[in-house]
Amino acid sequence: MSQIQVLVVDDEPRYLKLLRYNLEQSGYQVVTAATGEEAIKAAATGNPGLVLLDLRLPDMDGYEVCRRLREFSTAPIIMVTARAEVVDKVRGLKVGADDYVTKPFSPDELLARVETVLRRSRFPSEAHAVSRLTIGELAIDFVRRAVTVEGNEIILTPVEYRLLHCLATNFGRVMTPGEIQKRVWGSGYQEYYEGLRAHIHRLRQKIEKDLERPTYIITKHGVGYMLAHNTTQPAKTDSEGEL
Repeated sequence: MSQIQVLVVDDEPRYLKLLRYNLEQSGYQVVTAATGEEAIKAAATGNPGLVLLDLRLPDMDGYEVCRRLREFSTAPIIMVTARAEVVDKVRGLKVGADDYVTKPFSPDELLARVETVLRRSRFPSEAHAVSRLTIGELAIDFVRRAVTVEGNEIILTPVEYRLLHCLATNFGRVMTPGEIQKRVWGSGYQEYYEGLRAHIHRLRQKIEKDLERPTYIITKHGVGYMLAHNTTQPAKTDSEGEL
């Protein structure tokens, strides 16, 4: 595990110094960030193998950072915070955290949790960030949450972006209406299927050239929807390989 890069996110200099020292002494490479935006940019460009994420940051809380990271990164995330309530731990796990450590903690406890989370991860050395997906003339920047078509930025509502993100992270796979509704609106979503169709239609109006013959959001009648492209050119990402 000596080659693994750890991103440490905390706005308290003394904790950053302490965590950096102990991790580097154990052979890890360390990158630090003091704000949520710095953390998101560092994760997108540095591709860390693990993230130690403080819950309280000056620009956004750790839950929001975790949600944003999970939009493009598979790196394990350990929440580091002074809060010890079970509800906070559960909330962190629900937004994508892999473990939780409460301040104050001993260096041995922290390192043990880091090693355990990395060992639990199926392919810790292959954790990767896919920060951008390009399909034909459609480009999705997961870090900036920006969508462009033929180089022109498209303004999406939060729901439209979540819907497109859901389809994009399952590129080439048909998703049932139930799957989409659960991922975009949550398990308690009760809207009729017609509601989803309306959102799909509005999203198509913004990204498709021809609504009668859509080239990106494809309907598989009787099954569901998928994000694809009607050319032989594969989707490309700015990480290595193809989706």
